Amino acid sequence: MNKPLVGALLSVLFLGAGVAPAAAATSPDATGVRAQAVTFAGTVALSNCSGSVVRAPSSLPGDPALVLSNGHCLETGFPGPGEVLLNRSSTRSFTLLNAAGNGVGTLRAGKIAYGTMTDTDVSLYQLTRTYAQIESSYGIKALELDAARPTRGTAVTVASGYWKRTYSCAVDGFAYRLKEGAWTWKDSVRYTSACRTIGGTSGSPVINDATGKVVAVNNTGNEDGQRCTDNNPCEVDENGTVTVRQGINYAQQTYGIVPCIGAGNQIDLNRAGCTLPKP
Repeated sequence: MNKPLVGALLSVLFLGAGVAPAAAATSPDATGVRAQAVTFAGTVALSNCSGSVVRAPSSLPGDPALVLSNGHCLETGFPGPGEVLLNRSSTRSFTLLNAAGNGVGTLRAGKIAYGTMTDTDVSLYQLTRTYAQIESSYGIKALELDAARPTRGTAVTVASGYWKRTYSCAVDGFAYRLKEGAWTWKDSVRYTSACRTIGGTSGSPVINDATGKVVAVNNTGNEDGQRCTDNNPCEVDENGTVTVRQGINYAQQTYGIVPCIGAGNQIDLNRAGCTLPKP
């Protein structure tokens, strides 16, 4: 995983290694036209990871807002293989960022609406404030989850609220299965080599540069060239062939979350089209 960070010491180590904030950059879309720059507006910083305030296409202003991050960023620890958390009480706090990457306020969870590391690596927190309340207080809109699967070659930006840093690259392809230690994820996004994400970027939204919509959530990368070990995921194709790509990073697609979000932004795993793992 793009490891969640624990404590000030690791922060100092990463900063000392030359990890500095970077401004959002523009990227050409499929037509060669440069899209509007992705900013940090709507992203959040967790205590150990990154995340974003997100909405489904059907979400309403009066719905309680959702924060998207990774399953391995949950305050309860890594969910085991096959484990799914649903509607668990939480009071976790998040620092909301504006377009420039400045913290403008604190948001608080009412519950872990959903969390797992099985088939995907995702967490969704339901907040105690609605989208309308957040926009009224801070002038910041939620990022929209794209209901469509991304395609190869899509220009994307990974926006880390933890580091206040962006990484711009493209979707290089998809891993049929991505195996890391005890966990296996399906149909993962593989970035081109320009997105060299690091610890603390876990949970960052992966934003389509052309549309501004979230297409994936950043989660891992092969650090040392090892095969299928913790922090060294490997790709496994339909025939069982294993490929190791040292230095390449990955994300989990989010279009599959959209059918699982029902009225009032409640997670309903029995909705038509919802394929997220169930408890």
